[in-house]
Amino acid sequence: MNTATFSRNGTPAETFVINLGPQHPATHGVLRVKLTMDGEYVMRAEPVCGYIHRMHEKMGENRTWAQFLPNTSRIDYLSAMAYTHAFVAAVERGAGIEVPPRAEYLRVITSELNRISSHLVWFGAFLLDLGGFTPLLYAFDDREQILDLLEGVTGARLTYCYYRFGGLCNDVDDDFIRGTRAFVARMQPRFKLYRQLVTENVILRKRLEGIGPISAEQCRKYGASGPVSRGSGLAYDLRRAEPYSVYPEFDFDIPVFPEGDCLARYLVRMEEMRQSLRIIEQALDKLPEGPVVAEKVPRTIKMTPGDYCFAVEAARGRFALRVVSDGTDTPYRVKLRTPSFSNLSLFEETSAGMMLPDALALMGSLDLVIPDIDR
Repeated sequence: MNTATFSRNGTPAETFVINLGPQHPATHGVLRVKLTMDGEYVMRAEPVCGYIHRMHEKMGENRTWAQFLPNTSRIDYLSAMAYTHAFVAAVERGAGIEVPPRAEYLRVITSELNRISSHLVWFGAFLLDLGGFTPLLYAFDDREQILDLLEGVTGARLTYCYYRFGGLCNDVDDDFIRGTRAFVARMQPRFKLYRQLVTENVILRKRLEGIGPISAEQCRKYGASGPVSRGSGLAYDLRRAEPYSVYPEFDFDIPVFPEGDCLARYLVRMEEMRQSLRIIEQALDKLPEGPVVAEKVPRTIKMTPGDYCFAVEAARGRFALRVVSDGTDTPYRVKLRTPSFSNLSLFEETSAGMMLPDALALMGSLDLVIPDIDR
């Protein structure tokens, strides 16, 4: 479709509209972006959501608390542990259930392993968007080690349902402890490989430095969080800003880069994986003995009537889950605040005037999971 308009220098120009997606490798799922182009330059990028809408919030209102639990890992399937953690913690808050310390430590360990595996998927797919195939093979090789560990204790490799109201479904064994320590020892030297192969690569630097700058004010305006906001100089991480579980027990840094470009968001995630390894090591060293589930958890959960919210720092940012209870075994209202939707919202403003390949680099740096948007 051609429309008469004016080019960037004010002279008459011909523009055309093309669709990026909903079935396109660069969109990482069924996201459609309606692009108004002036040659190779993006004049407007309008995200069109709803191609995979699954009505999680509505399903939460016609299922019991326990029946909705597996849904949480399907919202952001790459950060399933954190999403399940938010739901069980919200219910525990409303039902007055005390979680044993060992269960909280294991929740942190498995959530941080899941964060690393999520960042590794992003790392490999992002480089694939930019034309590099080899890093994907290294990233998925490392990720397989995590999936093997988590499969051993959860029985799943992607959509985990390991957490329970009051704790965990089962304890870990010595093989998991040894395997996790072995993974930490294996993963730490891999960052040198990634730095030499990718981070210091002049081609990557040219593709990312100064591309897609997002200001801290834009992040506040659109509610962006996670590595996107920390790549714009905002040191906001719920593990520190709104501490939950046993995160206050651990010493770790919040990576922040003020440049706000695609490279800054890349560097944040690479450093976050290092910090997750630090947290896992400390949690293994301090892991207490004891039960992994609270005593006398009722078979049928009924929360005290009220409005409850719990937020966690997922791989893509702030995930907040709000539930309203009317005292029955079914939620009265479930509201999901997901990071991918907020992070996508700034794409239209930020991509205006960029060349199409640079706009794709910007989209990749946001690390979008489409089911997290169409929830």
